[in-house]
Amino acid sequence: MLSDAEIQEAARAILEAEKNVSALPPLSGTYPGLALTDAYRIQDRVNAEREQRGLAFAGYKIGLTWQTIQIACGLTEPICGRILADVVHPSGFLLQAADYIDPHIEVELAFVMASDIDVPLRTADEVLAVTDHVVPALELVDFRMAPPRIVADTVADNSAFAGVVLSNHRLRPQDVDTRWMGATLARNGIVEVSGVAAMGMSHPALCVAWLANTLLERGGRLRAGALVMTGAFAAALPAVAGDRFEADFGPWSGLGVSFQ
Repeated sequence: MLSDAEIQEAARAILEAEKNVSALPPLSGTYPGLALTDAYRIQDRVNAEREQRGLAFAGYKIGLTWQTIQIACGLTEPICGRILADVVHPSGFLLQAADYIDPHIEVELAFVMASDIDVPLRTADEVLAVTDHVVPALELVDFRMAPPRIVADTVADNSAFAGVVLSNHRLRPQDVDTRWMGATLARNGIVEVSGVAAMGMSHPALCVAWLANTLLERGGRLRAGALVMTGAFAAALPAVAGDRFEADFGPWSGLGVSFQ
């Protein structure tokens, strides 16, 4: 277990790397055997520092929701991080590639909660009953640590969160089977990956249930209005200046983002 001083030191190193747009060596090299519990403590300290600087949070992101990836990483559950409100963008937004270290784009669904979650959620239907709407989305991930990284490194780094792009098309959860919502993701006009939302824990709503229950176990709560990115359902694509990404959700609209 890391000391409070080590947690503070690690958090400041991550924030400095973000500020300088320069990757730092993985924390797991500095602190051998870095545990997920300590990684979440570092993440909490990073986000507390951001909050002290006046930044606000819009919700949570969930990562590593595919069971195959969890097995490969020696995990039994996903990981999560916080969504910063100032980097929630509309479709068509132009990002500056120079602002990121190693940016990637993922296609996902975003759930927006209708009420506070005070009790454990057990089924997808229970989640849908407390969901206000669902939005096709893209997540921008960025890695403030150089390889070779372990999962704990990513968790400490706020689970590699860097931004969100949302469609202007909102869907009522009772009007669509979110499990079978799918999309293609094209880079510069060429479709490179595709998938369906069921890739994550067999249903995106179950990803939300995991998050809500995890927050309750940690003494927190998923609140009304929170934006929840439910995890990628296709492989992430790297981005460089000049790239244009377009996600096609078929009958559920599409969205895009570009880098310059």
